[in-house]
Amino acid sequence: MLERLTLAIRRTVLHLVAKSGFLCSVYYAFCSSAFRREHRGAVCGRLKYMRQARNPSGCQYLLRRNLHLLEKGMLMRPRRDVFALDYIQETVACYGRALQLARTSPELVCRSELHWAANVLARYFDVSGSHPIINEVRDRFRAMQADLPEHASMTAPLKHGVAGPTPVEYEELLDLARRRRSVRWFLQNPVPRDVIDRAIAVAALSPSACNLQPFEFRVFDDAELIWEVASLPTGTTGFGPNLPAIVVLIGKLHAWFSEADRHLVYIDASLAAMAFLLALESQGLGSCCLNWPDMESKERSMAKLLGLEPDERVIMLIALGYPDPEGLLTYSYKKSLAELRNFNITG
Repeated sequence: MLERLTLAIRRTVLHLVAKSGFLCSVYYAFCSSAFRREHRGAVCGRLKYMRQARNPSGCQYLLRRNLHLLEKGMLMRPRRDVFALDYIQETVACYGRALQLARTSPELVCRSELHWAANVLARYFDVSGSHPIINEVRDRFRAMQADLPEHASMTAPLKHGVAGPTPVEYEELLDLARRRRSVRWFLQNPVPRDVIDRAIAVAALSPSACNLQPFEFRVFDDAELIWEVASLPTGTTGFGPNLPAIVVLIGKLHAWFSEADRHLVYIDASLAAMAFLLALESQGLGSCCLNWPDMESKERSMAKLLGLEPDERVIMLIALGYPDPEGLLTYSYKKSLAELRNFNITG
């Protein structure tokens, strides 16, 4: 009786607050802590983004975003003679800070990323027209180039034709997708790390908003650590102890300059995860995605175990290994095409 009354009260409250975004915010501020960690993650991410934009270390998210915008501007049809005036100064300044960091702390800078940046900027200044802002920044950029020896040869942006014909037929891809199933029983054979690295190399080619790739694969293949990690998500009690390896996929909210884009860490990481699963399957490995619930106790335990920053969020876990041929799989009937697809539906 009390449970039904509580449910009725909650339903009434939710019905009332659903009429206003402000009331929804009040509800989650005072009546529920469900989004508290998300709020803190977004705030910490914003602060970290601002700090790294001024004092870069590691991946240069601001630089990567702006370079991506430059490349998109250069591939437009027709391409404008003058564009990027609102961010080209910021981009070259960020590039200059990255060059300075490369001199003082080369271990913190990816040389290939710097070469890509130099190539994109050089191409931009070659094709852009005359403008006081562009002219001033062009001279500043060209004066910096002496600080980047052994400039790699790249072409940016690329022509689609350089990729050549597709190496995989549709039926082959469909067969691979059909073959991939969630595997929960594995042979107790170690998984070579280079096999996992090859799968991550495929995942790294997944589409990513502004090419930021705001995620990280944390791989565990030590027996004690595997179970310590695998015991944290729900639903692994029955099969967790037999996992040969497990991956924790981490999203980094400090990759974004605006809270409006915070959801992209989940989208980009999930796109990479699917490519990772198919790459594992293509090498004879099975895998199983493990749901990560947004529960405070589990978030706290995982953050402590992995040493996560407040803006780093667990997206999912992925168990992997060589499938036990005697192990059973769920059938997992998939929805039909008619259930999943509609054309030109509006209203």
